[in-house]
Amino acid sequence: MAVDMVDEGLIDEKTAILRVAPAQLDEVLHPILDPASEKKAEVLAQGLPASPGGAVGQIVFTSEDAIKYSNAGKKCILVREETSPEDIDGMHASVGILTERGGMTSHAALVARGWGKCCIVGCDALKINFKDRTVSFEGIKKTFKEGDFLSLNGAKGLVYGSAIDTMDASENPLFARFMSMCDKYRKLGVRTNADTPEDAARALKFGAQGIGLFRIEHMFYGRNSETPLSKLRKMILCDTDEERKAALAELEPFMKAAVKETLRVMDGKPVVFRLLDPPLHEFVPKGEDKKKELAKELGVSVKEIEKRGESLHEVNPMMGHRGVRLHVSFPLIAETQYRAIFTATAELQKEGMHPHPEIMIPVTISARELSFQRAICDKIKAEVEAATQQFLEYQFGTMIEIPRAALTADRMARAAEFFSFGTNDLTQMTFGFSRDDIGTFMGDYLGNKILDADPFQTIDTKAVGQLVKIGVDKGRSRRENLMCGICGEHGGDPKSIEFFNTIGIDYVSCSPFRVPIARLAAAQAEIKQNA
Repeated sequence: MAVDMVDEGLIDEKTAILRVAPAQLDEVLHPILDPASEKKAEVLAQGLPASPGGAVGQIVFTSEDAIKYSNAGKKCILVREETSPEDIDGMHASVGILTERGGMTSHAALVARGWGKCCIVGCDALKINFKDRTVSFEGIKKTFKEGDFLSLNGAKGLVYGSAIDTMDASENPLFARFMSMCDKYRKLGVRTNADTPEDAARALKFGAQGIGLFRIEHMFYGRNSETPLSKLRKMILCDTDEERKAALAELEPFMKAAVKETLRVMDGKPVVFRLLDPPLHEFVPKGEDKKKELAKELGVSVKEIEKRGESLHEVNPMMGHRGVRLHVSFPLIAETQYRAIFTATAELQKEGMHPHPEIMIPVTISARELSFQRAICDKIKAEVEAATQQFLEYQFGTMIEIPRAALTADRMARAAEFFSFGTNDLTQMTFGFSRDDIGTFMGDYLGNKILDADPFQTIDTKAVGQLVKIGVDKGRSRRENLMCGICGEHGGDPKSIEFFNTIGIDYVSCSPFRVPIARLAAAQAEIKQNA
């Protein structure tokens, strides 16, 4: 309708852009539950709408069962208390994900949004009995067993106890034209958060101008058992430098291959590689089979694996031994990642391609951390250049996700050539809210109007937004041409994008399916700002 009205001279392009709500694009891009069928169904519970669209499938409780159902041609909903990296294959095999705990930036929510998969998290009414393989919902008499059907409305967070008809996403021939119209008016760049070549290719189709966040640990997710999730666990649970060196040697080829293929897909466009930032406890195997498999690989007992896992336990792992801290303690881990990135870059250059890697150090608090890492990075770069006879260019930057880093951004900019604000953690650190646990109280805060919006969905402009602005201003006072981006979930939120457009952010980065939404929101923000 918007394009037709422009063609008929009823409205101009700017008016057409302002009249299309970003949420309407979501409906175009995702399958949804048929509204007529949905009206007739009984709502069992409501959780947080973590990833939009509709999903209908049979209940499964484990990753293994999800894979079995998928292989048998059955659609399933993976039901968990919360998800972890061990669940990745099952999440991929499911059409939808439902969790009892977690917030809008929990593991399940982030992974599902990246894949464009329907997901509801923080569903407090959900009660899982793993022993009997059943689920129940507060206030609902019926108990549901494995194999029963559920339907999820990921846009509203609603759970239904029956199979509801779905409607496929429509292929609108005017979609591309409307998006190109938006691109004429927006100033803000739009990149994507992508961790695999497949995600990168999907994002390119949606108009992404590069990758603003490639999380290196995510490249190990969702692959078969012979590839690296088990090897990443092995490296994390190593006890000596000798063990770690051997484990890293096994990991490096996989890292290089994933980096190389992603750079190939994004040829000529920037790709920001964030160094490993795993909360280590997430990678400790929980199942006995996984423990035995890892013990065999390391040549130790299961008891020793459990002991090493216990040694990694932290009271608050999100504020613990992760990100740059891991690389300060274990420089070998950093060296392996740098070598994989630079070797992949050199090989692509030899093929006549134009890779543009940007290396980002996460969870930093000090310019000294960055200088420490830059020295290691440049040493490895020189080694790869000597071995390949290729001159390599790259950008070195940091993820600003701790208030101290934002407040000392002028110092950080001495060593960093770009900033990318990780607004998920920056919000968590500023509010003192655990982003994985807010589902238990956020509804009360919103219902009682203590907060106007969930700060993990829409940027809190009064505090978190001001930290971003301070970081941009202070950083550019030291380095005038400092590139500044947003790589938290707020990068795909229209209200947040409007704020970012006013403070001089260069680009936002969001999951592939939110790229069109960000492009529209950026155009709307620029039109409003200049009205």
